[in-house]
Order: sequence, then structure tokens, then C-alpha cells
Amino acid sequence: MQWKSLVLGLLLLRLGLHGALWLAFGLGPSMGFYQRFPISFGLQNLKGIEGRAASSAPPYWLGAPGVRGPQPSRRTPAEQSSRPEKGPGTPEPPGPGMCPKSYWASLLGGWAPGGGVDEYERRYSSAFPPQLRAQMRDLARGMFAFGYDNYMAHAFPEDELNPIHCRGRGPDRGNPVLGSLLSAHRIITDSEQPFGDMTIKDYDNELLHMARDLALRLLPAFENTKTGIPYPRVNLKSGVPPDSNNETCTAGAGSLLVEFGILSRLLGDSTFEWVARRAVKALWNLRSNYTGLLGNVINIQTGTWVGRQSGLGAGLDSFYEYLLKSYILFGEDDDLEMFNAAYRSIQTFLRRGRRACNEGEGDPPLYVNVNMFSGQMMNTWIDSLQAFFPGLQILIGDVENAICLHAFYYAIWKRFGALPERYNWQLQVPETPFYPLRPELVESTYLLYQATKNPFYLHVGMDILQSLEKHTKVKCGYATLHHVIEKSKEDRMESFFLSETCKYLYLLFDEENPVHQSGNGYMFTTEGHIISVDKYLRNSPWKKSLSEEEVGEHQEEKMSRSKPLELKVNTSGLNCNRIPDERRYSLPLKSIYMRQIDQMVGLI
Repeated sequence: MQWKSLVLGLLLLRLGLHGALWLAFGLGPSMGFYQRFPISFGLQNLKGIEGRAASSAPPYWLGAPGVRGPQPSRRTPAEQSSRPEKGPGTPEPPGPGMCPKSYWASLLGGWAPGGGVDEYERRYSSAFPPQLRAQMRDLARGMFAFGYDNYMAHAFPEDELNPIHCRGRGPDRGNPVLGSLLSAHRIITDSEQPFGDMTIKDYDNELLHMARDLALRLLPAFENTKTGIPYPRVNLKSGVPPDSNNETCTAGAGSLLVEFGILSRLLGDSTFEWVARRAVKALWNLRSNYTGLLGNVINIQTGTWVGRQSGLGAGLDSFYEYLLKSYILFGEDDDLEMFNAAYRSIQTFLRRGRRACNEGEGDPPLYVNVNMFSGQMMNTWIDSLQAFFPGLQILIGDVENAICLHAFYYAIWKRFGALPERYNWQLQVPETPFYPLRPELVESTYLLYQATKNPFYLHVGMDILQSLEKHTKVKCGYATLHHVIEKSKEDRMESFFLSETCKYLYLLFDEENPVHQSGNGYMFTTEGHIISVDKYLRNSPWKKSLSEEEVGEHQEEKMSRSKPLELKVNTSGLNCNRIPDERRYSLPLKSIYMRQIDQMVGLI
């Protein structure tokens, strides 16, 4: 009997040790994060998180707008006790760069149900050493140099390059040129010269004068429209053509305020900012009274919405972007008021999925295309331009929602090695399969890294960089992918590949760049042109000429506002400065949710 007592004692001791380790370090088989919940996208072949068949119930976002999906389930006391909580027996997290995965992986869902680190932790949570970062930075620099040198050799002065046949093509539009002139002028005249000596001897504001001349040639687009919304096309020599189209997209008409505003404030001439601001206000006043949303195409004479689709991609993307960026640059309260109202409408009517990005049950958060008047979903595709939105969410401080949406687009990239122009998330197939080297996903990756400093985004950037090198590099540059599955190519390298895609990739890996180290604030225009954020652009000399009565009315209007204006979001996401330090040393999105998104796009 003694040997039986001895065996029983050893068994109890072993169980006691396992229990102690489980409580202290999270070494047990499950810590409560691997809850069982279906991914309900109505797909017959979609498997659940642990290989089970997903629920056949239709996704709840096919119902009424504003439905957020199921709330995080209420845990029983037994379930709650399985989650490790900080207490006297819980070890403190190690310092930066020394986080053992046995601690943070267990807290943040990085351990596979069977024990051990899962594939996501293995791939993305490893350190990104300085040597590898330098290698990726040089690869990005080489990518730009190869594309630019070939453009100069075979295409200049035409606007774009045909990289397969090594010849030029064009023309491009006027607004990107206006932004580049203003950006270059600001860099040349910056007294601090943070990028090195970029001054030009005897420079006499020639670029600013060229910008003014170009803007004057664009002004006829704002004339003879009953709404103040500009024509979509203008001839720089002769003005608006007699047979010009009266329909324009919201993004095109409402994304002039940054460039025109900068020009007005540099010149002390309100004309350019005034016409751009009038167009924005006209579009804003035509939004739906019920949803607060705008459509994507409008008649500039009648103010009738020709396109009633409201989304975050083509036709609307930069309208929202410039509401916020105009406030950042100019400090005009109206811009922030419009953005905050627009963001609330977006969160209410476009966002579907579980309420929280990184906890709870339900489908992954996603922004869909809806009817601007009813909020009802119009289709089941999203477009690649929408991938800019996580970067905009970073600027507003909604980091958690940015993390989730970025993960969705990155999952699509992982599957195809590129982003199709349109992707049907219900059928899990590209609906428009070409990829013209767009920068939006890279831009959001760069901004997310700047906000979180999480090495995950360096791994994402490396994936994107290597995919571009592998699938798009040709004889004289980088070519558009005609089909993201077949990897067939089109003979076109658009200008934004150099000005944005390569630039954001380079900045992602160049930690010592003056943009990050100079102490100045910088912002990028929608075309990737860098602008310093300073008090100079917040001065509008023409406001000094307002009458005392107008000033009084303006002050009374400001005092009547119920709450002070601030950068805020109406979501459950965390603010930038509330992200805990430990999040920098683990996956930004728990492994279980990354796996869920990968299943959602058909990657696994």
C-alpha cells in the first residue's frame, strides 16, 4: 500500500505543479480566448476556427443598418476564472524586447489550442533585426531608382511609363502636379532644411508662381455650375470644353481643399481656398438627411445624386481623407465638425461585424457599400482604394479598428500577392482582378507602424516589397498586374507607384529618416506629397478683413456649440495613447482573429 500512496502523492504533486504553472504563466491548454464561434459569411465551404463547419445562418450584416452583430458573450464564473488576471501571483511583464511568449502569447491569444506557439506568432512576432530592416530599406530605394531611372530614360517628359515596351504615355491630371509644386516650394524655403541642404541659389518662388498659374487655369472648372461643384475636366489652355460632362465623383470634386488651401495661404489670396471650400460645403449639404452619407457620383448642375452608392473606396475615399487633413493643416473647426459627423455615419451604416476588433464573438469588422439614403447594403465587394482607410483611422486615433481593417486587406494580399481592384468577400474571388501597383495598403502599413512600432508591420512591408519584386518587375520598371491570380501583366507603370508606393515602403524601413527624426510634424497629401504642419498654414490673412459684425456672429456660433471640438471617434476602439506597452511585443491582432480573417478571404 505504501507504493500506491507514493504514486498517488507524486501524481498529486505533478498536478499541483501544473496548476501553479498554469496560473502563473498561462501554460494550460486554453486561457479562455479560444472560444467557439462561427464565421457566418454564408459560405458553404467555410470552416470554423477549429475546423468545424461554419454556421449556415446568413451574416447579420445583411439585415438592418446599424446592427453591430452579437455582443461579447457573458462568461460564467467558471469561464471568468480561467482568464489570467493581474494579481499578487501574476508576474510582471518583462521590459522592452524581452517578452517571453509564454507570458504575452497566453494573454493575447498567441498559443495554439494544443500548446506551443502557433504559426502566426512564429511568422510575425519574431524580431525584425536592424540588418534586415536596412536590407529592406535598400531594396525599396533600389525599386524606386530602377523605376525612376527608366522613366527618365524612356518616358520623360510624358507623365507615365510603359515599362514592358520602354516608352512614355500620358497625360496625367493637374492636381497631383499642383501638390508637387507646393511641396517642393515648401521644402526649398524651409529655414531649418531638415532633409539636408535643399535650397536653390537665387530661388525667387518660381515654383509657387507656377503653382498659382496652374491653379488659375483650373479655376474655370468652378465657373458656370449652379451648385459650385466643379466640372470633372478642364483644358488648361481653353477652359471647360463645351460638351463637358456634368457628372463628377465626390472624391474628385471634394479633394481640392488641401492644395488650394495651401496655395491661398502662401499667397495671401483667398480665391483658391474659397472655391474649394464652397465645393466641399455644397457636397456636404446634399448628403442624406437620414444616414448622413454621401453618394459617389453627382450632377454638378442639379445637385442630383447619380450614383447613390456610399462606401470608403473609389469615388469617395479622398473626400473623407481631406476633411480630416484640412483640419490638421488649417485648424478650421468646420472641417473637423464635418469629419466627426461623417465618421459617425460611417461607423453606424457602413461598418459590419463584431463591435470590438480584438475581443468578443462574431464576424470580423468590415466596411461595406450601402445605399446612401437607406443604409442598405448594395453589393458584396470592396475595392482596393478602401485600404487607405486604416491609415486615416490612425490619424483620428482609432487604432483598434485600423488594426482589424488592415488585417483584412493584408489577408487578401497574402492570398494573391497583390490587391485586386475589386474583391467579392462573399464569393471569395476577385471581381475586378487587375492591380495597378496602388499604394493604399502600403500607406496604411506605414502609418500603423508609426503608431504602434509593432514589428508585425515590418513583416507586412517585407511581404509586399518581395511580392512586387517577384510579380511586377519587368525590363524597364514595374508593370500593372492584369490578373492577380494568373500574374499576367499590362504595360503601364502609373506615377503613383513612384510617388507613393515606393516612398511609403522606403519610409517604413528607414527609421532614421528626417521625416521621423527632425521633430517637425509632416503630413502627406492624397498623392503622397509631403507638407510640414506648422502655424504658418493656420494663418488666413483675409479673415482680418471681416467686419466686426461678422466676427461677432462667428464668435457667437462657436460659443453656441455644446461641446468643444476635438479629434474623437464614436467607437469602442482604443485611443493611440491608451494602447498598452505590451501590445508592441505581440501580434497587434490576436491569432484567433487573424486566422478568422484568413478563412474569410479563402486563404485557409
